[in-house]
Amino acid sequence: MDTDSQVTQLEAALLRQAETLAREQRQNAEVLRARILAESLDKLKLAEEREVLAAKAEAERRVRRQSQAAETRLASELDRLRWALTEATLSGVKLAFQELVDDETAYLGVLEAWLAAAAQALPAGDLVVEVRREDGKMLASVWNDLSARAAPGRQVTLRSHNQSSEGGIRVRMADDRAQLDQTFEARQSRLSDELARVAMERLFASAPDLGTLVHG
Repeated sequence: MDTDSQVTQLEAALLRQAETLAREQRQNAEVLRARILAESLDKLKLAEEREVLAAKAEAERRVRRQSQAAETRLASELDRLRWALTEATLSGVKLAFQELVDDETAYLGVLEAWLAAAAQALPAGDLVVEVRREDGKMLASVWNDLSARAAPGRQVTLRSHNQSSEGGIRVRMADDRAQLDQTFEARQSRLSDELARVAMERLFASAPDLGTLVHG
């Protein structure tokens, strides 16, 4: 074989080897490209999922903050309404009691009923009834008959005080062992929770008759 043929064969062999190496490189490049693309897609998908989760979490936080703010505003408004309605109810009760006091016949009947209830609730023994000065003057002329009906068989002494009061009576044992305060102020204090309940019920237009708070 001459030199030219050997060179030609060598060139052909080198060319085939180069083509084979090129194919392998292309294949490796394709595999690498596919892997890089897949990894990039995975990273992109993961990033998108993280962004979605972050956006969802932020949306939930915003909704929660808005809900909390709305609940706070609602609670504040309900507190304001409860306070306003309680004050209105208290004013109504006070006005009703003042009207009762102005009706001497009805007022005497209520005082007698309260004295009778106190006489039944307090232990046996002499009683002292304390009223405001103007009521003491009104009761003086009828006291013997009224106290006899309300607390039969018991000695009941009528006394006046100078304390500021809308009216009512305070009944105590003569030896101060016990007492029952039926002044307007004491009754209003005991009924404060009930008045608050009535005020809240007025929000739903279902408040009971306030007359029961005065005469009950």
